[in-house]
Amino acid sequence: MLRSWITLTAVMAMAAPLAAPFRPLPFFYDLYTFRGRDGATTVIASFAVPVGRLKQETDDAEFRYRFDVTLVLADTTTKSVTRTDDSVMVAVPSPLSRNHLLYTHVEVDAAPSASTLQRVIMTDASTPGIGQLYDEPFVVPDYGGTDLMISDVALGQPGASAGWRRGGAMLALLPTSQFPEGEFDVYYEVYNLPGGNRYSTEIAIEPVDDSGKPSEEGRVVRTTFTGTATSSQDGVLNELRNVAAGLERGPYRLTVTVTDEETGRRASRSRDFHVRGWTRGATLIHALPRGMVARAVEGG
Repeated sequence: MLRSWITLTAVMAMAAPLAAPFRPLPFFYDLYTFRGRDGATTVIASFAVPVGRLKQETDDAEFRYRFDVTLVLADTTTKSVTRTDDSVMVAVPSPLSRNHLLYTHVEVDAAPSASTLQRVIMTDASTPGIGQLYDEPFVVPDYGGTDLMISDVALGQPGASAGWRRGGAMLALLPTSQFPEGEFDVYYEVYNLPGGNRYSTEIAIEPVDDSGKPSEEGRVVRTTFTGTATSSQDGVLNELRNVAAGLERGPYRLTVTVTDEETGRRASRSRDFHVRGWTRGATLIHALPRGMVARAVEGG
C-alpha cells in the first residue's frame, strides 16, 4: 500500500499542484469522453462557478470577472501527464447577480487507461490565493475495436449559438449537477454502426434518489427514434437531440440505448443530472490559453 501511495504522489507532483489557497473557491464540474484520433480518447471538462464566489473588478465602466481552469490527467502506470491550463474573462456593463453561473469547457486528448487520476483546478485570476482543487481516480475508456459502443452522454442548454463543437453539432455544456431547466440538449456518439443500417434509439429518463437508486414513486419517461445510420467512414454517428420532458426539480438518470436493427447489436450509456429549476441565469464564456487572456486584460 505504501509503494502505491508513493507512486501516486510522484505522478501527481508532475502536475504542479495548486498552492494552498487563502480562501477556497468551490465550483461545479463534469468530465465527458469521446473517441479521439489515432487511438486516443478526447476528454472534455465542463466548469461552472457562481459569480458571487469571484472577485469583481471595475475598470472604464466595465465589470470584469476572471478565473483560470486546469485539467490534469495523470496515468499512474505509464507515469505520463496530460494537462491544459486556460483562462476565462467576461466584461459586462453592469454587475451580474451573485447566483449567476459562469461556465466554460476545456478539451484534451489522452491515452486510454484504467489507472488515471483526474485533477480539476479553478483559481480566481484577479486575486492570488483563492482557488479549489478536486481529484479522484478516472477511467479513460478505450473506444477502439469493432463492438457497437456509445460515448459519454453530454447535456447542454438548449438552442446553443456558441459552445463546444463536435461533428457538426454545438452544445453549451453545463455541469449536470446544476441544470436550470427541464428542457435540454443531449449529445452522444455511436461507434461502429455501419452507414445505411436501420437503427433505433431510446432515451429514457427516470428519477433517482440522492444515492443514485431509482425512485419507486417516479415514472420513467421514454422517447424512441428510428432511422437509417449516416455514419462517417470511420463508423461514427453523431447525434444531437432536444429533450423537453417538463421535469420537476430533483435528480434524474438519462439512459441512451441504441439498437442496430440489421444485426440486433445493442449498446447503452447513462448520465445522472439534477434539475434545479432556478432562474438565476448562466453565461457561457470560451476559455483561452492562459497567456492570451492575461495579455488582453493588461492591454485594456
